[in-house]
Amino acid sequence: MHQEDHDSPSGQGIEVQEIRTLALDNWHRSKGARMVPFAGYEMPVQYEGIMAEHAWARGNAGLFDVSHMGQLLVHGSDVDAALEALLPGDLRGLADMKLRYSMLLDDNGGIIDDLMATRRGEDFYLVVNGATKDGDIAVLESSLPRTIVVDHMKQQALLALQGPKAAEALERIAPGVSDLGFMQGGAFRLAGHPAWISRSGYTGEDGFEMSIPSTAAETVAESLVADYAVKPVGLGARDSLRLEAGLPLYGHDIDRSTTPVMAGLTFAINKRRRSEGGFPGAQRILAELDDGPPQRRVGFDIDGRQPVREGALVLDGEGNEVGRITSGGFSPTLQRPIAMGFVATPLAEVGTALKLEQRGKLFEARVAALPFVPHNYHRKGAAA
Repeated sequence: MHQEDHDSPSGQGIEVQEIRTLALDNWHRSKGARMVPFAGYEMPVQYEGIMAEHAWARGNAGLFDVSHMGQLLVHGSDVDAALEALLPGDLRGLADMKLRYSMLLDDNGGIIDDLMATRRGEDFYLVVNGATKDGDIAVLESSLPRTIVVDHMKQQALLALQGPKAAEALERIAPGVSDLGFMQGGAFRLAGHPAWISRSGYTGEDGFEMSIPSTAAETVAESLVADYAVKPVGLGARDSLRLEAGLPLYGHDIDRSTTPVMAGLTFAINKRRRSEGGFPGAQRILAELDDGPPQRRVGFDIDGRQPVREGALVLDGEGNEVGRITSGGFSPTLQRPIAMGFVATPLAEVGTALKLEQRGKLFEARVAALPFVPHNYHRKGAAA
């Protein structure tokens, strides 16, 4: 979900990507949103302010428009086995209506994208990142057997309701939805419209993602914010929430230069897939599982009040560069700066003292356990 800049300073010699608008574009503006280009769309970055919206999602329920994401329906005979040739996750063992976090990998074990995969009867429903969706579709279509069809669900919007009051608020207009467990989905009626709703999200809080027809987006959004507990939340707070939750952002914390092992995402590769292999980059990934990767993604606690941002260098006691910050900011919940990045594996132990260098200034830091803020997922009756 990273921003891709397709423009050049002169506007010459490069194709400029047309900025698209969301189905809720006018609605966001009517709610006071400040809109910015992100992943090829005009997206709401904030309404009242990032700190206030972040706190609202942690204490109540925040409504996020994530319609820039790619929604794909993949179907055909033995679709789970076909997808396992491209993803390292256990899809054959995934129960109906259950979600699984996974990654699309290249032949070197690098991460082309991270995604959510759900078994929906005979089909698989994938949600991929907005800035990478066209490339993902190209990889899937060129790599999957011809018997497998990839439908890009362009007429669907995607909304997320996140926070401790999300279930209570959503239950009022989608009866039965609170019975879902974490990483479980189902078909519902939402404010009178058909919806696919899953208990999932990317904030570390309990919450839901709702795939609905774009034509119904405004009706659904209005029905949700009519609840006292629900307010719209923009990209700014979405980013600070996922950073506190220790969740990687594609194009920043993970990309083709990182493997799942380096990124600390090995939970997504189960015992069967580790023993069988058969996914892109399996040789490198399985070797890293056995011997350890050269670098690991870690959290950082930072002294002082000034945030250290993406691109800052990580230095050891002798001043040698041993890593790089990939996400950083001020934590509204903890009221101090936090960051994530990669360090050489021998220095990845929690508590290791390191220095960070940003624009010539040094900051004292220590390797911290992730997540910074504990997850509040709803585990009732559904294993991830």
